[in-house]
Formats: sequence, C-alpha cells, structure tokens
Amino acid sequence: GGVERERKRKKERRKERGGREGRKDLTGIESMDQCRHTLEQHNWNIEAAVQDRLNEQEGVPSVFNPPPSRPLQVNTADHRIYSYVVSRPQPRGLLGWGYYLIMLPFRFTYYTILDIFRFALRFIRPDPRSRVTDPVGDIVSFMHSFEEKYGRAHPVFYQGTYSQALNDAKRELRFLLVYLHGDDHQDSDEFCRNTLCAPEVISLINTRMLFWACSTNKPEGYRVSQALRENTYPFLAMIMLKDRRMTVVGRLEGLIQPDDLINQLTFIMDANQTYLVSERLEREERNQTQVLRQQQDEAYLASLRADQEKERKKREERERKRRKEEEVQQQKLAEERRRRNLQEEKERKLECLPPEPSPDDPESVKIIFKLPNDSRVERRFHFSQSLTVIHDFLFSLKESPEKFQIEANFPRRVLPCIPSEEWPNPPTLQEAGLSHTEVLFVQDLTDE
Repeated sequence: GGVERERKRKKERRKERGGREGRKDLTGIESMDQCRHTLEQHNWNIEAAVQDRLNEQEGVPSVFNPPPSRPLQVNTADHRIYSYVVSRPQPRGLLGWGYYLIMLPFRFTYYTILDIFRFALRFIRPDPRSRVTDPVGDIVSFMHSFEEKYGRAHPVFYQGTYSQALNDAKRELRFLLVYLHGDDHQDSDEFCRNTLCAPEVISLINTRMLFWACSTNKPEGYRVSQALRENTYPFLAMIMLKDRRMTVVGRLEGLIQPDDLINQLTFIMDANQTYLVSERLEREERNQTQVLRQQQDEAYLASLRADQEKERKKREERERKRRKEEEVQQQKLAEERRRRNLQEEKERKLECLPPEPSPDDPESVKIIFKLPNDSRVERRFHFSQSLTVIHDFLFSLKESPEKFQIEANFPRRVLPCIPSEEWPNPPTLQEAGLSHTEVLFVQDLTDE
C-alpha cells in the first residue's frame, strides 16, 4: 500500500510539472531563467530554440535570425502535455512478494553503486555522448542494429537528424513520433519485438506520422534525451506544430502493449488534429493571399510596362518629329544658302561679262535665246568671244535655270560652252559656226 501511494504521488507531481515544462520541454535547459532567456531570444519559438541548441555541438550556424524590429510574441497559454506512464506489474501472491522483498536490498545496492560509479566517472572521463560529430551516422547505425536484432518489419525510420525531422514535420504539417531506445533497460527488448514491430502499430505509424528513433547510447540520441528528459524506457514523445510552434503534445513511458499504444496515439492525434487543420487552413489562406498579391503585382508590373512602352513610343515620336523638323530646317537653310550663293554667282558672272557690241559692228552676232519658260532674250556678242561668254550671260539671267545647255537648230547640236575633256577650251562664236543672226535654245538640266 505504501509503494502504491508513493507511485501515485510521483505521478501527480509529474502532471503538475507538465504545464511548467511545456515551454522548456524541447530546449533541454534545466534553469527556468535560462530557458526563458533562450526562448525570448527566439521570440518564444520553441522549434528555433531546439534547432539552435542542437546545432551548437554540430558546428552548424544558427538558421534562425529574426529581425530585431519584429515584436516579441509571448505565449501565455498553459500548454499541458498528455502523459501516459505504464507501471511495471506489482508482485502477486506470497511467493512474488517474498522474491521482491529478498531482491530489493540487492537491487537498491546495485543501482546505488552504479550511479555513484557513473557520477565519479564523469570527473575522470567526460561522457563521449556529449560530443555529436555524425548525427546522421548515429541514426543509420541504430537502424542497422535494430534490423539485425528485430528484423526489417518495423515502422519506417526517418533517416535524418532530429532537427531535420522537426523541420519536415513542421513543413508537412504532420505528427512526429520520437522513440528513445534504452539499450540497457529491461523492457526495451520486449517493447521493440512485440509492440513496435506489431503489424497494426507499423500501419498506424507509417500512414499517419513521421517516426524518428535513436538509441540514447548514441550522441544524437543522448542529446535528444537531454532535451526531452524521459523518466523511464521505453519512451515515446508526440510532437506537432501547435500555435505555430513545435510542441510536445504527448509522452508515453513504460512497457506499453500494441493495442494500448494504438489507442493512446490515436487519442493524442484526435485531441490535437484541430490544430493541424487550423494551421493548414491558415497556410492555404496565406498561400492564396500570396498568390493574389503576386497576381496583383504582376498586373501592376504589366500595366507599368505598358505605360512605359507608351511613354517610350511617345518619346520616340517626339524625337522623330524633332529630327524631321531639324532636317527640314537644315534643308531650308541649305536651300537658302544655295540660292544665295547662286545669286552671288549670277551677279559675279554679270559683272564679268564684256560689254555688248553695237549693231553697226560688222563682227557682232545677234543671238535670240528661247528660255525653258518660253520667254525670249536677245543680245549681241562678238565673233571672237568664247562660247563661255554666252553661257555666263544666260547664267546671270534671273529667268534662266540653274543648270542648262545651249542647243543650235541648224544643224541641231549642243554648243560646248563649258570646258570638258573634249573641249578643254570652248571655241569662239566664229569657230562654232554661228552666223550674224542666230536663234539658240536653252535646255533645262536642273532635274537631271
């Protein structure tokens, strides 16, 4: 009766401690002040605290670095953890109690000496499990030893570190079942062989949750054991995303039978399924909001690009008009300059013309010019003068074209009035065969 009352008091103390340990259950920090300080550094994000703490010995830098401007989100809710402990069966009958009382002093002495030896050994040689060098190797090694001892019919082990399992469970919104294997515990072998490898247990775990397992004799398992602080073996912890934090929602300790394990796991999942559903809906809403915002941004960018394209075309049109206006202006200026130069050239030619001979001069030639505009011009020249004089006279006229040639009618020929390769020095009027009275035709060559 005294032993049973002591067990009940311990069980009640564990339940009272469940509420306090909700926030520090995953961090593995014994001091409440240190636990609170660590969680405040991570905005009370339990998963981030666990991730950083487990990464410290792996040499992996922290992947959580929230901006300092983000306000602290303090969770004041009381997260109570469902705890289920299976006690070892009490001795029955006179023989059982007699054996129990006889072995009690020896068992007490053995465990006392063993604990003293382990405590003293820590000062002589540090626990090698405290240094995690190959966490994935620890998981793979445990898997191989488990299959060698219990066969390949077992739940699918998560082949990754505890931190990776937490991240995957959070990302996939799934339950994470953690199993810590105590190699030296007397119930571990029976639990693995008869409970964990039972077909109905395998089916439940494989279909409804992720399963991470490791031995506490391995550095990775020992480190997780320090974080979860199990009381006895076999030990199972159910972890899930609850209120946006990875939280332990159930602890199962002791030798539990397959049917009982299925019932307890189902009860824990059913009691917390609403949190996953709520988180899934929130994620879908956030995704839809993000998609909507992305669509709005794309529409805005498309409208912006269209406006920019319109503005670019307007600029190009304005630039084209400006260049065209400049080109027209340049052409006008060039035309004015050409006309001015042409007029100056006409005036110079006019000034250089020899005086017109008198009608009484026997060596004079009377020439009537028919211009392209059907007007007629008459002037006298001297037989000894070059045909160039005739060309200069016509060029100096206001009515004459800019470029022209002079043609005679009988016989029809073009007079070589301008120096050329054939006539470097144009002939005189007499050499050209002109008579005392001639009619010459001016042919316009400006457009040729």
